[in-house]
Amino acid sequence: MSTGSIIRNRTTGRDESSMENFDNKIAVVTGGGTGMGRELVCQLITAGAHVAMCDVSQENMDETRRLAGAKDRLLTDHICDVSQESQVLRFRDEVLAQHETQHINLLFNNAGIGGGGSFVEGDRDEWERTFAVCWEGVYFGCRAFMDALVASDEGHIVNTSSVNGFWASLGTTQAHTSYAAAKFAVKGFTEALITDLRLHAPHVQCSVVMPGHIGTSIVENSSKVLGKAAGMDLPAEEVATVRERMLAAGLPVGNVPDDHIRQMLADRAEAFRTEAPTTAATASSVILDAVRNNQWRVLIGQDAHDLDRLVREAPHEAYEKSMIDKINELKHLGGLL
Repeated sequence: MSTGSIIRNRTTGRDESSMENFDNKIAVVTGGGTGMGRELVCQLITAGAHVAMCDVSQENMDETRRLAGAKDRLLTDHICDVSQESQVLRFRDEVLAQHETQHINLLFNNAGIGGGGSFVEGDRDEWERTFAVCWEGVYFGCRAFMDALVASDEGHIVNTSSVNGFWASLGTTQAHTSYAAAKFAVKGFTEALITDLRLHAPHVQCSVVMPGHIGTSIVENSSKVLGKAAGMDLPAEEVATVRERMLAAGLPVGNVPDDHIRQMLADRAEAFRTEAPTTAATASSVILDAVRNNQWRVLIGQDAHDLDRLVREAPHEAYEKSMIDKINELKHLGGLL
């Protein structure tokens, strides 16, 4: 039986429901090994849901399981690279079998990585790998689990985009094409799903999440997924590229030793996680509240709200230095650059 409130769809005359609580609901979370995915798993378990999570790291999922303390709720973990459709389909089959069900209620397409900066000069494999995880992971997840969502009495899809889903930039000195293109795709796809679901499955809702700077380990995790060296192991040619970018941004690093730049990058990755204005736990709470309130557009963090406002106020300036100046005036937006 549905536990949500009923909303009448004026176009179709059918009933839509908002999911007010998660007790005994079945939830699927991709990227459940760290960051927002881990927090979603823990908070869903606390709220009474049964959860299936996937990740590329069993070690990380083991830690999520320890933190979640599932007790009387079923929590299953599954190794899955969401950029590979065959693995996502296997993940779905395992979920339905282990949870002894033909339906799920909640799908959180959360897995993602950074990378793939320049389309013009960057490494093609890295570019396509980043795009595949961030976009195809969402697409394959929705494809694989759609029938199970439709089979439920109430369902909700949550697709994680980014502020880079409406602002495709990290500033004027750094290319950011693959990640931004993928996140734009996620946002557009999810918005298009709103009408599709209202017409063909009105008991299933969807939301697009656009976080600002959230305290996660995405920097380190992305390097691992992309098979790249990081920190003090960064090769000399990549240090040279970083040095050029820093010089273009006006940083006096022309005579700084390579190891100093490596340490600066390692420190920045750590600071990205520990000094973020919004924690992964807070972000996950915002997401779950949005599901409860049937909110389709979810900005997370004051930085996300402010950046959204700036881009809407002056869209023609979005990729000009004047926009960066406006962002820099708002100190809390610094983590986005």
